[in-house]
Amino acid sequence: MTNLNILILRNARICDTLQSNFDFAYYKSLVTLDLSFNNITGNIPLSLLSLSSLNYLFLGNNSITGTLPRTKISTLSNIDLSYNQLSGSFPNWVNDPNLVLNLVANNFIIDNSNNSVLPSGLECLQRDMQCYRDLPAYYQFAINCGGGENVTSSDGTNFEIDNANLGATSYFVTNVKKWAVSNSGSFIDASNPNANYIISSQIQSQNTLDSKLFKTARTSPSSLRYYGLGLQNGNYTVKLQFSEIGIPDQPTWASLARRVFDIYIQGKLKEKDFDIRKEAGGESFTVVLKEYQAPVTNNFLEIHLFWAGKGTHFIRSSGYYGPSISAISVSPYDFIPSVSNKPSHSSSSNNNTSKVVGIVCGVVVLGLTVFTILVWKYKQKNLNKDNEELLGMSAIPNTFSYSELRTATEDFNRSNFLGEGGFGPVFKGKLHDGRMVAVKQLSVASQQGERQFTAEIATISAVQHRNLAKLYGCCIEGDKRLLVYEYLENKSLDQAIFRKKDLHLEWETRFEICLGVARGLAYLHEESSVRIIHRDVKSSNILLDGNLTPKISDFGLAKLYNDEWTHISTRVAGTIGYLAPEYAMRGHLTEKADVFGFGVVALEILSGRRNSDPSLEEEKSYLLDWAWHLYEQKHELDLVDPSLSSYNRDEATRVIGVSLLCIQASPTLRPAMSTVVAMLAGFIEVNEVTSRPSYLTECHFKDISSNLASDDFCKSTELRETNSQVNVPSNQDNVDL
Repeated sequence: MTNLNILILRNARICDTLQSNFDFAYYKSLVTLDLSFNNITGNIPLSLLSLSSLNYLFLGNNSITGTLPRTKISTLSNIDLSYNQLSGSFPNWVNDPNLVLNLVANNFIIDNSNNSVLPSGLECLQRDMQCYRDLPAYYQFAINCGGGENVTSSDGTNFEIDNANLGATSYFVTNVKKWAVSNSGSFIDASNPNANYIISSQIQSQNTLDSKLFKTARTSPSSLRYYGLGLQNGNYTVKLQFSEIGIPDQPTWASLARRVFDIYIQGKLKEKDFDIRKEAGGESFTVVLKEYQAPVTNNFLEIHLFWAGKGTHFIRSSGYYGPSISAISVSPYDFIPSVSNKPSHSSSSNNNTSKVVGIVCGVVVLGLTVFTILVWKYKQKNLNKDNEELLGMSAIPNTFSYSELRTATEDFNRSNFLGEGGFGPVFKGKLHDGRMVAVKQLSVASQQGERQFTAEIATISAVQHRNLAKLYGCCIEGDKRLLVYEYLENKSLDQAIFRKKDLHLEWETRFEICLGVARGLAYLHEESSVRIIHRDVKSSNILLDGNLTPKISDFGLAKLYNDEWTHISTRVAGTIGYLAPEYAMRGHLTEKADVFGFGVVALEILSGRRNSDPSLEEEKSYLLDWAWHLYEQKHELDLVDPSLSSYNRDEATRVIGVSLLCIQASPTLRPAMSTVVAMLAGFIEVNEVTSRPSYLTECHFKDISSNLASDDFCKSTELRETNSQVNVPSNQDNVDL
């Protein structure tokens, strides 16, 4: 393999770091490396950017973190790092005029001080999507994909020119920042690997009055994305128009070729293995129109065409066939626009009267502003210090008014009640822009509420991952404290696995949920820009979306963590049954406390029962105790939920082995979450469990303090941070429960 010129492992479910098992120093002949659309984590090794022959590097659509390496070999001229979690400043090599670099959908902060030759508009395509965010300017756009001229269609729609020269790792943003396009993938042809990303035909499509739109098309070998920027929030009609126009200088094989690709809008799969020619009844040069409705919630729309590896592809001087599209149009579906569909531009007038009016208006506005500030200060002077600190937080997300959330939840109507946690009640709501949300309301009587409210905002605003619940914003108004999350229609994991009549999960889904939760925790511990310990990993804090993708939620107890620390000595908080022994007994907190909680959750998912069930016979009442007993007797698969119609024995054995490793007494014996992911996925062997796990049940806490030795406490399941303290016989003076 060290003589390889081209290595493509795209969309192969690779789950590892680049540093782990890939010694790039041996691959001195490598010209093209494509590891895109996997789950690669960790940083980019400098050795990879130093390969002497490497010209094309595709690492997009992974979970790579950290910053860009400070140096790069000059011959590496095409790099795709889009859709990762990179951040920090730009090294000098990004100024190389011969470099084609795609950094779309990362976490870079881009301003005028970035002295680089990167194409303009990159700031519009970062994960926080700054351009027009919350300040929409548009409600419609249309694109003549690959076309060299504007085209007005028969219905009056103006399709804008789209003839930017996109290479293998390119993107383009219009001057007025209305729409954008991003491409990833190289045509595999040694003589011309960057060939034709726009294809054209002299034959006009026969079944349309707008044939000019179908003389050209933009194509990609792998992944092609179009974006709408600054759209007013609401529901939109998205029309995609295709025509199989082939390649005119290759008529023989053009008539045989197929394009088979997936269509995603706003991340939702709309078409699987979409075949233009098949949709057109086997004909070329025939228009295929696909129309969808899609919500815009953050002033941003994404249309993704992705070749997933199916179909016939030809390697020729003109390239091989991938996704292709001729025209796109986007317009409101069910709302009346309130924006002008033009970008905001400041202008001045030479008219003296206009100047005078402007000055007068400025004075009036200034006076009103000063008056408003004085009134606001007067009203705010009685607010407590915590309020001021919250309003000044740098990590604070979008803020909602209390009246807005009251309207969304129909005045917190009981019919919208979703559940109750340590923080307070949660209600389903619908915002004015159509988004469904879950509104978390702080209980007035909650002593720990302010601290948890602040922690949850600061923590979850700093991280983004597909397995973490998304925070839309919050309300800080007077004494009102509310958090606004994405609404996840399948509710919490504990309801799904313990109340099977509501939602029965088959084995394949359960295994994917285990993997998803593990990936989310691995991201928090090892991959995010800040290292986070969740502290309350349990089934009720894992939510399921419409596709049953797990989302870790409730970051009110989360703690930031530094790799240089051996542990944090802190107050004990969490839920009994999921608490790691060293944390519950001594207040010693590391990320391994979350690993312990995951081990318990994984066994609950596998067995379909809670970690403690006093209604069962004594030997089965505590799940972890029963699991170890069966493991010792070589009957561990008896743990599997008997309600399952079938299951994968190898996967179930892996889940049990990994879980028993996660609940070991010593935190040093528990694996890191990235190792848990690798073991569950089958990339590495599960280590043999040689020592009995250790855990605490409710009544074990009687041994800590006589203050806790009561039947009432043994019935309690949740410990939250408060100001009350109990004495414990350890080096630590106090532990808050």
